[in-house]
Amino acid sequence: MLRVMERLNLTLDRDTAAALGRIADADKKPRAAVARDLILEALKRREARAWRERLARDYAAGRADAQELLGDLESAQLDLIGDEDQ
Repeated sequence: MLRVMERLNLTLDRDTAAALGRIADADKKPRAAVARDLILEALKRREARAWRERLARDYAAGRADAQELLGDLESAQLDLIGDEDQ
């Protein structure tokens, strides 16, 4: 499988560049690797938020399986909360 890579040229303001540098130094990673990780993390968060928003719209519209999905989500969140208490 051929993996296609794209380059991205970014111009960062001074504060953002400094924050990126601090994270890269703390992680002992190149700045570009940290930037890539942060972008991937943000993309995953955005996709998860979009999924939750779709679920909320479906639930509000009365979609039959939305209640079950919402129950699964709440259960997983409660499990996470329980883990933090330990």
